[in-house]
Amino acid sequence: MVFEKVRKLLAEQLNVSADSITMESNVVTDLHADSLDVVEMLMSLEDSFGITVPDEVANELVTVDAIVKYIEAQGK
Repeated sequence: MVFEKVRKLLAEQLNVSADSITMESNVVTDLHADSLDVVEMLMSLEDSFGITVPDEVANELVTVDAIVKYIEAQGK
């Protein structure tokens, strides 16, 4: 499941408990990611799922739900 893989990746990268990450979690406000964390997260997502996230889309990926839906829309 995409959510589980995203949750594990975010938990490791942001050093937070995976249990604290929900579909509604906001990457910046809830998970306390800074701008560098967000860039690293996007690169990790691209590597893990074999996708490319254009800059204009990256700005919209603020919640875990948005990230999961984007990855699923890429057919991954």
